[in-house]
Amino acid sequence: MTSVQGARARARIEITAAIKDEARTQLAAEGAARLSLRAVARELGMVSSALYRYFPSRDDLLTALIVDAYDAVGAAAERADGAAGPDDPIGRWTAVCRAVRDWAVAHPHEYALIYGSPVPGYTAPQDTVGPASRVGLVLIAIARDALAADGIALPPLSPELRPEAERLAADVAPDLPPALAVTLVAAWSQLFGLVSFEVFGQFNRIVEDRDTFFTSAATRLAHEVGLLPRTKRPARTRTQPRTGRA
Repeated sequence: MTSVQGARARARIEITAAIKDEARTQLAAEGAARLSLRAVARELGMVSSALYRYFPSRDDLLTALIVDAYDAVGAAAERADGAAGPDDPIGRWTAVCRAVRDWAVAHPHEYALIYGSPVPGYTAPQDTVGPASRVGLVLIAIARDALAADGIALPPLSPELRPEAERLAADVAPDLPPALAVTLVAAWSQLFGLVSFEVFGQFNRIVEDRDTFFTSAATRLAHEVGLLPRTKRPARTRTQPRTGRA
């Protein structure tokens, strides 16, 4: 790459970042449904035709923002897991849950973009699937490590739920027992339900000590999954989450 090409590449990166930053400002002020490429271009002092060279449509810009948001919360979850003790599955689980909540509270508009109401007329492309899976894959890795270290008590599985549990296991974690896979999916959905209630204000005038409340709820989810308290077993190598990305 020549110096001119390098300068152009850097300029493109900087302009792309500026466009996304302005789009996030619009998200906070107007919501995703009212995101406008023309308005973004106007605020940046660009002609709209120039902006289309970076994002050909509103949906392309929305997809970029969605991928960034999923990657940000996923990275927060992965960092929290990496900092937790590998032989403490409940500690790892609650650390990841708290990291998801902390990110959401600090970035409510970006959280709303990925876990709030669907944007009218927008259909998320396949590009979003890998980033959207990152938090779930961290939780699966925690359960997988606990299972390998005899640190999990498999939850019961009713006969009527078994067919769906087996289908889920085949889709999301073929190496895990169906009883564990279906419980993980339920816990994952409950985690984001807790976070959404806080971010979107449903806990207002109901829950005051939200830190303690959330930590207790996240720990309860760990127990429902079957994670056992830390024992004196030797520390084991943690499983790397399968990000599903090339």
